[in-house]
Amino acid sequence: MKLHNTIFRFHNPIFRFDYLILQQDITYLKGVGPERAKLLGKELQIKTVGNLLWNLPTRHIDRSKIVKICDLPSMVADTTLFGGGNDERSSVFVQLYGQIVSFSNEGTGRRNPMKAVFSDGTGFVELVWFRGFKYVTRTYKVRTPFLLLGRLSVFNGHYSFAHPELDEVKDGRIEVHMGLRPHYALSETLQKRGITSKVMSGLVANALSLLENNPPVEVLPDYVVRREQFMTKMEAFRAVHFPKDAGDLTRGQQRLKYEEFFYLQLNTLQEAALRNQHKDGFVFSKVGSLFNDFYNRFLPFSLTEAQKKVLRQIRQDLGSGIQMNRLLQGDVGSGKTIVALFTLLLALDNGFQACIMAPTEILAEQHYATFSSLLAQLPVEVALLTGNVKGAARKKILEGVKSGKIDILVGTHALIEPTVAFRNLGLAIIDEQHRFGVKQRAQLWQKNLQPPHILVMTATPIPRTLAMTLYGDLDVSVIDELPPGRKPIETRHFYQEQSAAFIELMHEQLAAHHQIYIVYPLIEHSEKIDLGNAVEGYERFRELFPNYTVELLHGRMNAYQKDDVVQQFVRGEVNILVSTTVIEVGVNVPNATMMAIMEAQRFGLSQLHQLRGRVGRGADKSFCVLVTPNNLSVDAEQRILTMCNYTDGFLIAEEDLRLRGPGNIQSTQQSGIHVPLRVASIMADTPILEKSRNDVKEFLQIDPALSHPNHAAIKHELKRVRDNNLDFSNIS
Repeated sequence: MKLHNTIFRFHNPIFRFDYLILQQDITYLKGVGPERAKLLGKELQIKTVGNLLWNLPTRHIDRSKIVKICDLPSMVADTTLFGGGNDERSSVFVQLYGQIVSFSNEGTGRRNPMKAVFSDGTGFVELVWFRGFKYVTRTYKVRTPFLLLGRLSVFNGHYSFAHPELDEVKDGRIEVHMGLRPHYALSETLQKRGITSKVMSGLVANALSLLENNPPVEVLPDYVVRREQFMTKMEAFRAVHFPKDAGDLTRGQQRLKYEEFFYLQLNTLQEAALRNQHKDGFVFSKVGSLFNDFYNRFLPFSLTEAQKKVLRQIRQDLGSGIQMNRLLQGDVGSGKTIVALFTLLLALDNGFQACIMAPTEILAEQHYATFSSLLAQLPVEVALLTGNVKGAARKKILEGVKSGKIDILVGTHALIEPTVAFRNLGLAIIDEQHRFGVKQRAQLWQKNLQPPHILVMTATPIPRTLAMTLYGDLDVSVIDELPPGRKPIETRHFYQEQSAAFIELMHEQLAAHHQIYIVYPLIEHSEKIDLGNAVEGYERFRELFPNYTVELLHGRMNAYQKDDVVQQFVRGEVNILVSTTVIEVGVNVPNATMMAIMEAQRFGLSQLHQLRGRVGRGADKSFCVLVTPNNLSVDAEQRILTMCNYTDGFLIAEEDLRLRGPGNIQSTQQSGIHVPLRVASIMADTPILEKSRNDVKEFLQIDPALSHPNHAAIKHELKRVRDNNLDFSNIS
């Protein structure tokens, strides 16, 4: 049995003790215990030794320089460190070497803090503690040499340090405490409970000592580690927490960044590789009469070269015998809908049914109206299924879908309900795919014994680097060209005090018989948030424009009310539509030439761009007006400036990613997407991302199923990543 275990451990390194140390409960690490473990788990999600090591410092403090107290006045005079003047201020970290001369106050609480006098022989400073008095008196002794690190506060020429770090210097060995020291982000709760940055660094040091004789097993391919001359994981952890110098820190970060990207890509690309091996797709072998008749006889305009290119890519997928999983990106108004329609016709020409799922009833109804109109001269049965369709009408549609009488079913999430059974579904298109959760999209797979082809579309342009990360298992097509004749939308910014100019522009558009959207972030007034709201705005614009028809649209209206208002606007019976963001997608009114977004600073770039895309759909010049208060934050001002300077959605998406970061660009709640990166940055580390992606492709060509014994640790680490983070691999 002993021999058997030895062999087993050799071929399955994931079972070695050194790997399991990273999974060890943090409770049993020296310096933690049950109470601290519970606190660390709640505040920082640190539950294992591995979690602790991946909780990286937010910065490192350079402790290589010791300042003399007599030099503090010249530091304070340096306006690059301090603002000048005599007000109370916080500065950079300062390090002193000296002794506590005396405790001048024992301390009883916040209003009566503990104070001490500290001297290095060249002057005196005051040390202040507002809590932890027993610890201070027990630990810090008078006339004992200490290395002090803290933020210097200055008030009326007096120098003090609140809650400084004090390291006792034994036998004059100052160098032990010098170098780059980690600083960790900590909640107020942790600090009140005595878990300071210094305590955290001590716990990390204990964890690294535990791993010293049992280093973590390598979870990158050996040839990659050798080729890139990477540090081991143990060395990388030590370098990012306790670097010898700046170069050491950089090398450690490079190793961990690569590893993060490697597993992010492996997570999606392995699924894609396995899908291509095992997930057969229906073969759409012909381009039949429906496709050709529509293209030659009923297409109301010429396709752009970008649309033709995307259609060729889709046709190649559909004829390959492998299930299509393609993401179609295109800016607002680029013509994704007509590409979707041609794809639907390919399915019908090959004897299959098709469906298209939209996130809102407004958008579903828009698609239904568009397809019904364009296909009116062809023998194609199109039906609409939303939550608004009930009773006998719903029953008739369900029977038609099941019998195969209905060729194209357009709808909302109602399409994935168990009662919807297709006779032979061959293609499913998902519009505005980020609005659906992963599980919702996956339910479409179950609508046929063999999963249908999947085309997901988005009018929210995704930067290439982010798409590469989030949708690595999808083939990506981009329509990067607008139809000819489209005039660029002019975007203007008005402060609220410039309302006269804004109203004048509205009068000009209405006098030319055009229509206007006005969008607010809220429906009704909120006492907690001082913002304009749609209800008050509706009343205001009715007063300002008594000779025009003004209507209100918001999400609390029922489906019949919303549809009625939208159809009035589409027919031109409403001149000014005051709305919330329910109007963001799905309404196509070529006569609408002005989009006014009130309190525009409250919207993200992506949403502002989507709203702007509601106009500029006709031959007339269109305007987007951004109305804001005068006092804008730096970020809000940058967003407004970006909207005024750029019309290209992909450039705006890049700026959005830069400003907000990948973790927020599409929140988990909104879209089921989150980028779980702890050290890497999609924007700043794009070269590492691209390199890791290429390496993963190469690696999967060698071992797509990770079945080789030497890759057991990589397989186990991938499982851990998938268990701990959202799995992107079945995004469609």
